[in-house]
Amino acid sequence: MIKTILVPASGNPTDAATFAAALAVARPFGAHIDVLHARYDPTSAAMAMATDGGSGALTAGLIEQLESDARSREAKAKEAYVRFAREAAIAETGAPSTGSGGVTAAFSAEIGEEPRLLSRYGMTADLIVAARTPDDDAVGRTTLEAVLLESGRPLLIPAATPMPAAIDRVAIAWKPTQHTARAVALAMPLIARAKEVVVLTVAEPRDEHDTTDRLVSTLTWHGLKARAEALRPGADGAVATLLAAASAHADLLVMGGYGHTRIREWVFGGFTQQVLTDAPLPVLIAH
Repeated sequence: MIKTILVPASGNPTDAATFAAALAVARPFGAHIDVLHARYDPTSAAMAMATDGGSGALTAGLIEQLESDARSREAKAKEAYVRFAREAAIAETGAPSTGSGGVTAAFSAEIGEEPRLLSRYGMTADLIVAARTPDDDAVGRTTLEAVLLESGRPLLIPAATPMPAAIDRVAIAWKPTQHTARAVALAMPLIARAKEVVVLTVAEPRDEHDTTDRLVSTLTWHGLKARAEALRPGADGAVATLLAAASAHADLLVMGGYGHTRIREWVFGGFTQQVLTDAPLPVLIAH
């Protein structure tokens, strides 16, 4: 059951799509959406940016400019949230209630570094929904990496296209690792509502196919229509092969530490980064 969803509000144009994706997940569960804006500390930021030989006036100027930027970003984040809540007709509340069970939401802003704040808040959420970041967005990638490694919770990264109203078909990128097993376990509230589940493997050794069969059996015990599909990498590589199959069969891709052993390489290196960059469907990922 998903009852609490954490969503970062950055003040960027991507906020609206992220809010919409969170709402699509929240509706079937009557979940609460916590929208969090991380506002950086202008003084700390200015001191870090100023050179060792910088004057007090320069530092004061930096602080004033950063304070203005921080206020502007927070105002844009709050404006996007208010528009979202109004258009979706969501009740705003900061505390649990015994009401109708419909979707609720709340906005909060806190001073601090976004990776640390999202990881800390995310520890007590059922799901975190955050926007996909471009390859050249080092700050955004650092935030997603921190959330994955430090929150212990699943992260849903929407696609460029709108989130489907219902997640009827789920694809699981399966590899017999603890990260992938954990991703499947954490995604079960969504998987359990699917009408069809396909377990995809890409060029797995024959002696590892038994775990795939056992996963399909477990999903069947849950009353799901599940099957396995073994894939061979095509000319465009394993990622393209996986994504083509997933997009053909599913509304959501679930994956864990697919294809890597070193944690930091796994999060945004190699296979996983390619999936997050190229996936035409939402990806739920967990560590």
